Order: sequence, then C-alpha cells, then structure tokens
Amino acid sequence: MKVAVLFGGISGEREVSLNSGKSVINALESKGHEVVAVDFHPERAEEILNLQVEAAVIALHGKFGEDGRVQALLEMAGIPYTGSGVLASALAMDKARSKVHFEKAGIRIARDVLVERGDDIEQKVKQWDKQFPCVVKPAQEGSSNGLTIATDEQMLRQGIELAFEADDAVLIEQFIKGREVTVPVLGAKGQEKALPVIEIIPKNEFYDYESKYAIGGSEHICPAQFDDKTTQTLQEWAVLAHQVLGCAGYSRSDFLVPDEGAPVILETNTLPGMTSTSLFPDGARAVGIDYPELVETFIELAIMRHQSESASKKK
Repeated sequence: MKVAVLFGGISGEREVSLNSGKSVINALESKGHEVVAVDFHPERAEEILNLQVEAAVIALHGKFGEDGRVQALLEMAGIPYTGSGVLASALAMDKARSKVHFEKAGIRIARDVLVERGDDIEQKVKQWDKQFPCVVKPAQEGSSNGLTIATDEQMLRQGIELAFEADDAVLIEQFIKGREVTVPVLGAKGQEKALPVIEIIPKNEFYDYESKYAIGGSEHICPAQFDDKTTQTLQEWAVLAHQVLGCAGYSRSDFLVPDEGAPVILETNTLPGMTSTSLFPDGARAVGIDYPELVETFIELAIMRHQSESASKKK
C-alpha cells in the first residue's frame, strides 16, 4: 500500500512525535509499503488535502494532531486514517470534559477544580480548600507538559501560571498516591478488547516527561501484578472509557491504583506514543503482536471504519 505517515507537528510533544513517526515509517517499510512521510505543520494543510495515498497513519501527539483538527482535514480529503474521529479526538484531548463522561459511566475520577483564563485565581485557590499536595496541569496537553505537584498555596498559584503557558484551561486535581498503570484497547467498534494491564514504575519521583521518554526512565511491568478483580476492573473501565468517548481503532487509558479503593482514571489517549519505549507496543507484544503487525492492524481498522462510514452515508 501507499501510506502517508503524519508526524512531528508543532505541539509540546513534537520530539516524541518525531520518534513515533520514525518507528512507524521503519515498520511500514519493513513490510514493503510505500511511505509518504509528512512532518506536519498547519501551513501544510493543503498538502494533506491533496495526498494521493490509500491510508494515513497519524503519529502526531498533542495539539494540532490529537485534538481532531488533522482528523477533520483527512475527513475532507476522504483518506482513511488511524485512530479516532474528529469528535472523540477533541473530547479525549480535553481532560475536564472527558472526566464528566467517565464519571457518568461509573468510572472513578479524581476530584478537581477547573480554572479558565480570565477566572479569579484567588477564588479558585480558595475553592480548592487547602488540600495538598495536589496536581496542577493543562486541561489539553499531554506528556506531563506544564504539570506541577503543588504542596502549598504558593506552589498552586505558580502551577496555575505555568499551566496557562500551555493552555487556556487548567485542572487542579486531587493527588492520589498509588501505582501508575495503563491499559491499551484495540479493535473495531463493538469488538474492542483490552490488552494486558501495564504497571509503570518511574525512576523519578513521579511519571514526568523524562520518565516517559528517556531510555531507562521507567520500568514497565506487563502484565501488571494485581488481583483478578482489580485487573478486570481496569480492563473493563479502559474499554468503557474508549466507548463512552466514541474512540475508534485503539486508545490507551491511564489509571492510578491506590492501596485502598477502586482505581482512578487519569485520561484516555487517542494517539498513544509509538516510540521504542512506548507502552502500547509493550501491551501488544504481550499478546503476540509485534510492532510492524500492530501498525498494519491500525491501518486495517482505519480502512474498515472508513468503508463502513462511507456505506452509511450512501444509504
């Protein structure tokens, strides 16, 4: 097949995306596919509309990649693309709004306060009621960019200002001490399956950017060692999160598992990292799917969804 790979981009996750893109390109070429590599920039939108390819792999992360805008371009071009559609991508990217859907579906979430640009920050700090430590992060950014663990009101204010550098909305979130895990989900609509639960043990104090992407930055235990009930809950909630957001093809949901009580969902990633240190390929390998085969599966699911949606429009 002739396949476009969109990678790079202009978000704070550009470096990660460059690595994801290179890995995807190598995998496709190893399988004999012709690859059109596109280091994406919004100014190259017209080029996307005129791509003459059979499918597109989106290896972008963050804004202008994972938020529905590139997906909309590919929709207009009539090109099947990997991952979720426009609405699900935008919704999953917005942590505040996606948490509303998770809670309605019965998935446990962390308590939070949303701060939007122009709000009275002092009022929001008081609303948080001095419960520390807490997590401060941009509502629409990934890879722990702009994230602060605040231990007092001064750090909370500083964390809000830092997060505002990345986004117009900020989440102050309950800090939950527990084991960090992630659960990949793969499959066509109605046939989604959770891959093994993966526990993440960061070398740093918490799972920051370095822990996620530096070689040796974290240890991945796959499958994670939990009792059957916890494992089942994590896998069921990952599939449920995927479905309530309307995701397609694949996703990866991140959770914290406290010492007591049910797991807490952090977010769902519609375009999880695909670098050599990434988690989704780890989960796939655990069930016998190697990296090139995984990328081809993403493309097959994309074409199936495109054909199904095209048939529906003709009715």
